[in-house]
Amino acid sequence: MLDRYFKLGFFPTPIERLENLSKVFNGYNIFIKRDDLTGLATGGNKTRKLEYLLYDALNNGYDTVITAGAYQSNHCRQTAAACRKARLECYLVLGGEAEPEPDGNLLLDILLGANIHYTTRSRRGEKMDEIADGLRKQGKKVYIIPYGGSNATGMIGYVRAMVELKEQIDEMGIEFHYIFIPTSSGGTQSGMLLGEEITGLKSRIIGINIDKEETYGIPLEDYIMKLIEEGADKLRIKAHVSKEDVIVVREYDSAGYGVLTENERKAIKLLAETEGILLDPVYTGRGFFGMIDMLEKGMLEKGTNILFWHTGGTPAIFHYGKSLL
Repeated sequence: MLDRYFKLGFFPTPIERLENLSKVFNGYNIFIKRDDLTGLATGGNKTRKLEYLLYDALNNGYDTVITAGAYQSNHCRQTAAACRKARLECYLVLGGEAEPEPDGNLLLDILLGANIHYTTRSRRGEKMDEIADGLRKQGKKVYIIPYGGSNATGMIGYVRAMVELKEQIDEMGIEFHYIFIPTSSGGTQSGMLLGEEITGLKSRIIGINIDKEETYGIPLEDYIMKLIEEGADKLRIKAHVSKEDVIVVREYDSAGYGVLTENERKAIKLLAETEGILLDPVYTGRGFFGMIDMLEKGMLEKGTNILFWHTGGTPAIFHYGKSLL
């Protein structure tokens, strides 16, 4: 199953030690894995999921893909690009309204030729089935990708990512005690936890919650466990992941999804000025702040190796503009 995918990205993505940041937080060895460099329309973590989702769509004869997300969705931008490569028609259901001067991810969606439906406040695909039914009546065979690409098919991309990580750390001769990720729809974190099952890695995976809303009406931890169980069935393996292994830190999500606060500004500025690496205002900015806040509070064991998994999102910087300064 891991070898059945439609190639979209450049892998493995590099791991680099953050030399300057490790001096700022003396006593910790801090690294970053650059999934912002996956290559698909400026890159990002959704490329890994889309390799499996589009393989499934193509293998089953679909000619149209529909997915949903927020107005500046990284997932939707990468889905639009993936559909161009796969020669599939793409429909995006975006929360928000059409803009006379689109920017950021929305501008790229348009350049990539996506058909866009705007749904004001709905950003998790609430109207996706209705729109898909209309497309089917036009004779299209429609493949639905859920919000964030987070289902049992998409999450396999991050199972494979952990196999990739294992090969890299074996070559580096290192182990990571903590891995930090921004978490929202659950596909990345569930895939990583299931990937640990396959590889034998023992890192503590810490998800910094980005969105305070529940996922499909249930707590994110429960949805992650559901994906792990479904993914294990697909891969025909036994998962020994318990709910206690699913770490979702909610201390940094009170402002709500996509709301820029001083926390994200601090994180973006710090990494840019120390390492020349850009974070995005929605996901990695919030996730990175959670990590450095825990470091500043001494919540992580000294002398440990820490990996921040950069999930991309750079185009959103150009939407937030001067508010980042």
